[in-house]
Amino acid sequence: MKLKNDLLLRTLRGEHTERAPVWMMRQAGRYLPEYMKLREKHDFFTRVQTPELAAAITIQPIDIIDVDAAILFSDILVVPQAMGLEVQLIESKGPLLPEPVKTQNDLKRICVPDVNERLHYVFDAVKLTKKELNGRVPLIGFAGAPWTLLCYMVQGKGSKTFDEAKAFCYSCPDLAHQLLQMITDTTIAYLKEQVKAGADAVQIFDSWGGLLSKADFENISLPYIRQIVSALKDETKVIIFAKGAWQSLKEMKETGAACLGIDWCIEPEAARSFSGSDICLQGNFDPVKLLSPIPVIKKEVRLMMKGFGKGKHIANLGHGILPTVPVDHARAFVGAVKEYRFE
Repeated sequence: MKLKNDLLLRTLRGEHTERAPVWMMRQAGRYLPEYMKLREKHDFFTRVQTPELAAAITIQPIDIIDVDAAILFSDILVVPQAMGLEVQLIESKGPLLPEPVKTQNDLKRICVPDVNERLHYVFDAVKLTKKELNGRVPLIGFAGAPWTLLCYMVQGKGSKTFDEAKAFCYSCPDLAHQLLQMITDTTIAYLKEQVKAGADAVQIFDSWGGLLSKADFENISLPYIRQIVSALKDETKVIIFAKGAWQSLKEMKETGAACLGIDWCIEPEAARSFSGSDICLQGNFDPVKLLSPIPVIKKEVRLMMKGFGKGKHIANLGHGILPTVPVDHARAFVGAVKEYRFE
């Protein structure tokens, strides 16, 4: 089916566009009243595992704030869950994995699964979402980067430092790389099936990449991201978002990814100097700035757009939208990007 709005895909292909496309990480859910109504009726994994609910939530921000792309409503922790770990998601508190991986014996409890058997509900949600979008905008699929998933699988819960996960990599490197490879093999199969089901592009979320030094990122995280990009890049466009890992933008570009996401702690000009001028960058509005008065949001958006320059830019936040952001502020952000024209 031909897309009515293919701005995102044209930008990822490096084509000339009249303006930058815009979408927001975590745009499906959290801050939308329509999502909160569904949250009151259905627990988190029911929402994720029911294709009709996941599709409805995915499409809400297209209807309400008019973004240029949809991103599938799901969670990065469906992969550890499919690999055999129990995952609980406690509302307003975050994830809990009560039996984390700590030893070689623990690895025997998990596996590289048949993704069609364990994650079929995700692919069903992709197919249903594509059907209901009816070509309005592209659909982005996604997965967590292996290092980020290891953080939760070893730490067993969220953390600001993931010190236990880092210590695991430093003290048991062979075990850590064995686990990272299992996650990578699962993720490649998972993303390939998302593309087969209809995802137009995919994003790899390395939310905790910035916790690693440059050397550690390039030893613990990047080799596995590289494998994923290599397996997918001939089938679809891949976006890497490694929050805080700006020091490795050049090395991430060399994976063959179509686009690199950046957070608000690096200026667009600096990101360009690291990554070069021939790759698309995505970002990098501070989500907290969406709590500013609307005239301030519009002014800050113009400054951001100017910083990225003409073309090769997907406007986005530097991390996920906050639950406290008013819907009209999210709409103002999207509208301000759409109003901005390349000089």
